[in-house]
Amino acid sequence: MMRDANRFILYSRYIIENAPLQVYASALVFSPTMSRMRMLFQDKEPPWISTSPIMQNNWNPCLQILEGHTDWARSVAFSPDGRRLVSTSDDDTVRVWNAETGALQQTLEGHTDWVWSVAFSPDGRRLASASCDKTVRIWDAETGVLQQTLEDHIDWVLSVAFSPDGRRLASASGDTTVRIWDTGSDTLQQTLEGHTDWVRSVAFSPDGRRLASASDDKTVRIWDAESGILQQTLEGHTDWVFSIVFSPDGQQLASTSSDKTARILDAETGVLQQTLEGHTDWVYSVVFSPDGRRLVSTSRDKTVRIWDAGTGVLQQTLKGHTDSVTSVAFSPDGRGFASASGDKTVRIWDAETDTPQQTLEGHTDSALSVAFSPDGRRLASASRDKTVRIWDAETGVLQQTLQGHAALVWSVTFSPDGRRLASTSHDKTVRIWDAETGVLQQTLQGHTALVLSVAFSPDGRRLASASDDKTVRIWDAESGTLQQTLEGHTALVWSVAFSPDGRELASASDDKTVRIWNAETGVLLQTLEGHTDSVWSVAFSPDGRRLASASGDETVRIWDAEIGTLQQTLAAGATTTGLSFSSNGCHLNTKMGHIALDQSPSVPIRTANYSGYGIDAVNRSWITWNSSKVLWLPQQYRPSIYEDSIIDPTASDVYPRPCGSFVVRKQVIAIGCSSGRVLLIGFNPNISPITNEPFHFSAQNTIC
Repeated sequence: MMRDANRFILYSRYIIENAPLQVYASALVFSPTMSRMRMLFQDKEPPWISTSPIMQNNWNPCLQILEGHTDWARSVAFSPDGRRLVSTSDDDTVRVWNAETGALQQTLEGHTDWVWSVAFSPDGRRLASASCDKTVRIWDAETGVLQQTLEDHIDWVLSVAFSPDGRRLASASGDTTVRIWDTGSDTLQQTLEGHTDWVRSVAFSPDGRRLASASDDKTVRIWDAESGILQQTLEGHTDWVFSIVFSPDGQQLASTSSDKTARILDAETGVLQQTLEGHTDWVYSVVFSPDGRRLVSTSRDKTVRIWDAGTGVLQQTLKGHTDSVTSVAFSPDGRGFASASGDKTVRIWDAETDTPQQTLEGHTDSALSVAFSPDGRRLASASRDKTVRIWDAETGVLQQTLQGHAALVWSVTFSPDGRRLASTSHDKTVRIWDAETGVLQQTLQGHTALVLSVAFSPDGRRLASASDDKTVRIWDAESGTLQQTLEGHTALVWSVAFSPDGRELASASDDKTVRIWNAETGVLLQTLEGHTDSVWSVAFSPDGRRLASASGDETVRIWDAEIGTLQQTLAAGATTTGLSFSSNGCHLNTKMGHIALDQSPSVPIRTANYSGYGIDAVNRSWITWNSSKVLWLPQQYRPSIYEDSIIDPTASDVYPRPCGSFVVRKQVIAIGCSSGRVLLIGFNPNISPITNEPFHFSAQNTIC
């Protein structure tokens, strides 16, 4: 019981500290079903939750999730005594945590760009950090005071390592050099030249006599740490080498690469001993356990893998992070290890358990879109794993897996009668499936870039699709014949919607406009201008006289659909998507809740007031009711967020983009998670999530 209670508290520590009453809500709801704490306090679970999400039976190896960084977590390191854990981030900070409790102890500020690497000195009294601001900074590990800034590199500094005696510090840089510094005088001792591309990692041998470096030139180089003389150049990786580490006895070297492998080499001869294959994407980081018997690797495939260092056999694959896992470090006692991730978290794992993680039904990669059937009995999900899945919306049981797309599937929508399902993909196609049998009926080809959105006409006979090729296309939904190509937008088109009579079509675009077209002739009828950022969603009112649009400028605008004039601007407070009107048009449904609309607006701009259930659009970490936060979502159960890199791999500025990874339908919220899980959470319409008591009729929110 004590062990289970400890796991319960550690796992939910963040929310218990920040919102204590969530111990009776989120902490219980998202605990394993066989947790003794959950079973003991089962009667305390929120009565307003009618359907809880399906959870695993037992605790998994993840002990704690440390939240606080506001951008990618890049590196982790334990102090020599194992009592502290330090992490670095693209938020330009270094954070020091209590490794036992997960409490934040220090935030070290001073770097002016991403902090890529961190290391404790052997005595634990100093910290060194490496940054894209081209500096290495040395801090007092107890007080957090900056002691020294080492400036000599002329490009990003990507890695730092102290020598075992603490007298030297090595740094690796995008300027293709490794530099060795005297930590007593903070002077530069050596500049090691030879690599022909970025040097990403550096490590001293346990005896301090050798230094290993890993580079984008696909090599590992071993240097004499005293003289700076190159001793060996080790080749074998077929792409960038990200990480290098010596085994505790100094006899082996392990390296990782964007060729998706980790390699174990004889540190004296350079002979390859093992090639560890299994990761499905770049392998970022590797570390030996303190006894040298195990090896842990992390990858862009979002997993942490544990290997037998002697045989190269994979022992365990740990899932939980929802983005690339960038770094890993063992605790000095070998009982745990920490990982850092692009999901902005640091996780602490139990290294001693050999119980495999339970795998629950779901996609094998991020679920990017979810949609209910018109009758609410089924739920469809689209994923980066190239599949569409159909679920029973009552039980959460998987009914169908639809395969055929050749790239990630971006969105899904049901036909008005619920008998067909349309999906859009990065493979530039729209596919129409029989929603009952899963049989592919049509593949619509013609777009020249990824297809982002699709909508059926009210009679289900036509289909409109929106694409990154800046066009909208209208198809015959039965035959798959292309009827119209609508051109005019000057940037990608996010969303399309038919008017209730099917005669008009509205489209929303990155060009900041909404356009209204004649759906029969393809003639442009109106261009609605006013939004100051990308327009992500559009919806007609039931009578077709109004049009709503939602934008990255954090407003929702209501337009006269006939003449194109702006009727009202609602300050949404955040970016919202998934617009629809209530059946009589007096509410606008969004993913943050329902907005009561003025039928004869007298104020041109007003703040939107939300009612009903929704999800906080700022960081998607809370389920809300009437804008009040009522259920905290642990990091791995939050809706997927896509970034520019999914749409355009060459994008230089990466930031979140609109997503359909959660949907609210009456008293049910469906969430598509980055882990691939699809969650269904149902709510009792008769009980208040604020008081846990039955509604008084006057207090209950109803949709017109």
